[in-house]
Amino acid sequence: LQKMGSMNQMMTMIPGMDRKILKGMKFDERQMKWMEAIVNSMTQWEREHPQMLDGSRRKRISAGSGRPVQEINQLINQFTAMQKMMKKIKKGKIPGLPPGIKLPGNFFGIN
Repeated sequence: LQKMGSMNQMMTMIPGMDRKILKGMKFDERQMKWMEAIVNSMTQWEREHPQMLDGSRRKRISAGSGRPVQEINQLINQFTAMQKMMKKIKKGKIPGLPPGIKLPGNFFGIN
């Protein structure tokens, strides 16, 4: 993702995202590096099962990534929210999209 450009540039490529919406949104590019550090500090199993992370695992990830435990919690919550939204999109319940318009079943690589 980082090679594609800044997050603000990528957001302008998403259909339905106009400049008015993007004006209020500011992305700190450093957060992408911090998220990458957190994910790289996880084991493969933890990446596949983020809902199973207990306090001691979160502490270990925090120490490995150099980020506070609160950021690990925040990243996991954001990931869970994004999963729910992607499932809604897959079912055709896309917020802001006119009814009757559906995306292909695996548009986002979700099966």
